[in-house]
Amino acid sequence: MPSETAREVIAWCRRLAESSEEPGFTTRSFLSEPVRGVHAQLSGWMQRLGMVVHVDAAGNLRGVLPAAANGSKRLFIGSHLDTVPRAGAFDGILGVVMGIALVERLGAKRLPYAVEVVGFSDEEGVRFGVPFIGSRALAGSLSAEALERRDASGRTVADAIRAFGLDPNNLAAARAEADALGYLEFHIEQGPVLDQLGLPLGIVTAIAGQSRVNLVFTGDANHAGTTPMNARRDALAGAAEWIGAVEQLAQNTPGLVATVGRIDAHPGATNVIAGTCRASLDVRHADDGTRATSVKRLIESAREIARRRSLEITSEPQLDQGSVPMNPALVGMLERSVARAGHAVHRMTSGAGHDAMVVAAHMPATMLFVRSPGGISHHPSESVTEGDVEAALTVGLGFLDELSREHRG
Repeated sequence: MPSETAREVIAWCRRLAESSEEPGFTTRSFLSEPVRGVHAQLSGWMQRLGMVVHVDAAGNLRGVLPAAANGSKRLFIGSHLDTVPRAGAFDGILGVVMGIALVERLGAKRLPYAVEVVGFSDEEGVRFGVPFIGSRALAGSLSAEALERRDASGRTVADAIRAFGLDPNNLAAARAEADALGYLEFHIEQGPVLDQLGLPLGIVTAIAGQSRVNLVFTGDANHAGTTPMNARRDALAGAAEWIGAVEQLAQNTPGLVATVGRIDAHPGATNVIAGTCRASLDVRHADDGTRATSVKRLIESAREIARRRSLEITSEPQLDQGSVPMNPALVGMLERSVARAGHAVHRMTSGAGHDAMVVAAHMPATMLFVRSPGGISHHPSESVTEGDVEAALTVGLGFLDELSREHRG
């Protein structure tokens, strides 16, 4: 039976969604003015629960529930406060609100370790084209190069930090302790798997590695009405054949997802054969070897199609992000907590990137997915149910209890 806390979590997320750069929609980029409103509302809630609150130099909102006497270790619970343009109300921010709600559920109880809830300032990378600014700062991996990235107005990341009233020279202080107990992230699944299985929760065992490649097919632009079919060097037709090969390989390789999400044909006229066609490739898999082999095969396929069609082909790698396994011990704690709560234990790979993949390089990390009804995300209609939120809260409390027992031991 959903509790008042579960209803409160959903109400908080919907209320915070109103803090936006775009009236009528939820759009909230790195350290934009609406972020101040989110900070103010969540800070007030955390302070009422006895948490010590501050905003670090990367713009991360951080609230600490002190440990019981003599407790020196810390567990981090977090996710991100920024959004994609015209987003839904739950991606990212649900994980922050869930962390605070767990502290509220504890009441006057203190654990043998401190609990720090973190609302990361940037995960999506919308404003500057570089994602994970907030979690990189927490993990101590935010580079000087990233601070010099510019937005559409010409401001750098460092400029945005100063404009928000913070000092980028203090970023070293944002780094979490090296001996932290770990990091727990609640997040909507952003996909249809749990909904199709009829399950409220999924335990993330790994975050898939990702490759991105840009390809260019080059042929000859010519008149669409006067050039015989056997005399054509049609770049778009070659790209189209290759797109079919991409889909076929992904369908026949377990766990692989591959996407051609963008094509750009030139000159782009109805009555002109395309002389060039640019295409993007996005390939993801939990096993880096499978991913690398698949990318190699798809590039070889593009070359074979180009050779057969008398086209030229170039490929340029854009991203090679390795897969990130979650910490086995923390994953085990989540599994036992899910089982104790009476739910099926479903392990899954996350095809999307999350702050946990960055934090995992600095401390043990784990993730719990909450079902996305209809598999909808990055859209105003994304949602969660009270029952699923209640299930996640129950599992979260069980996780805290088991971690307490282990820490005392």
